[in-house]
Amino acid sequence: MIAMRRWSVRHARGLETTYRILERVFVALDPLWRRLGYRRVEAPVAAVERVVKGLLFDCRMCGQCALSATGMSCPMNCPKNLRNGPCGGVRANGNCEVDPDMPCVWVLAVQGSGRMREGRATIRLVQPPVDRRLQGRSSWLAVARERAGSIR
Repeated sequence: MIAMRRWSVRHARGLETTYRILERVFVALDPLWRRLGYRRVEAPVAAVERVVKGLLFDCRMCGQCALSATGMSCPMNCPKNLRNGPCGGVRANGNCEVDPDMPCVWVLAVQGSGRMREGRATIRLVQPPVDRRLQGRSSWLAVARERAGSIR
């Protein structure tokens, strides 16, 4: 999984572009989601999201995805679940203090954000604490619903 995480960070710009396209598609599909019911489509969309993001980012399905703001490095992979930057224990080689064989997700996040168009600005955004009630839910649908609501 670490190899795929590194691949995702190296290809952060292409993944950012893919995400923006997917986001527009999901927002455009908002009338369909509403007609079918967001609750009804939640399980199948979350299942697809779990597979795709699990493979690419070792996603934990927190329901509040921050990948687009963290250089395509999932902060939930941090053993301490830090969502707003590294702890004080990053080793000199850039690895995690808890798991010395794992690269710090925030070192990867900084590398990935440098490759993204909006990465240098978005990595500075403070992420809200994780709402554990959203665990396992689709962040794709949540973003689509939020963006579509702001368009109206």
